[in-house]
Amino acid sequence: MSALFEELDYCPTPIGALSLRRRRDLRLGVDVWEIMLGQDFLMTSHFTASEVALGRLGIAACRGETLDVVVGGLGLGYTAEAVLDQARVTELCVVEYLAPVIEWHETGILPMGTRLADDPRCRLVEGDFFAMAAGDGFDPDRPGRRFDAILADIDHAPDHLLDPRSDSFYQPEGLRALKRHLKPGGIFGLWSDKVTDPRFLHRLEAAFPVAWAEPVTFDNPLTGRPFTQTVYLARAEDE
Repeated sequence: MSALFEELDYCPTPIGALSLRRRRDLRLGVDVWEIMLGQDFLMTSHFTASEVALGRLGIAACRGETLDVVVGGLGLGYTAEAVLDQARVTELCVVEYLAPVIEWHETGILPMGTRLADDPRCRLVEGDFFAMAAGDGFDPDRPGRRFDAILADIDHAPDHLLDPRSDSFYQPEGLRALKRHLKPGGIFGLWSDKVTDPRFLHRLEAAFPVAWAEPVTFDNPLTGRPFTQTVYLARAEDE
């Protein structure tokens, strides 16, 4: 049996103290990995269905047989892994603000080991996703590069932010700025830990010609009851 609790890493960051911990859930008989930022849970391996759904639904909505994709937010890696599971994906750029999270994947301390770091299609890029969206884009080597899909899993929800500086991104002007980095007909996807918010969907519709929400319902192992989160999707103009 594993130790009941381990703090695997701890370090200060510009937006708060970051920690990675592993604990044993005796009731379920599994190890659980958790990423904390201060007192906030960034991610837990207890709940991954909607993160996986973001990757799968985002790629399923894309057109074409060879896809260049951006994932904003690395975390435990489940969205990125779901993207790489799709054979059509030829290149994935994962943008992560917190350097220690990238290091966890490179050293293999997480449950999936070095799966992402070892995949030749995948690049782990340290950067500010929101600043990149408002600026020259997500590929430091090719400013202005456009992608088939941009999938974001950073904040808890459009109205529940880790850092208030990202608020403008979720407004129509910020979403239009991101849209510049999509190819014609490209897909933007966003993860939210809440049920569909009609107010945000309206903002998404103001920035994109087509937008919709995909509820993701799964059994919460802690409560034994269904729990619903949301994947928002939008398609850019075909031009």
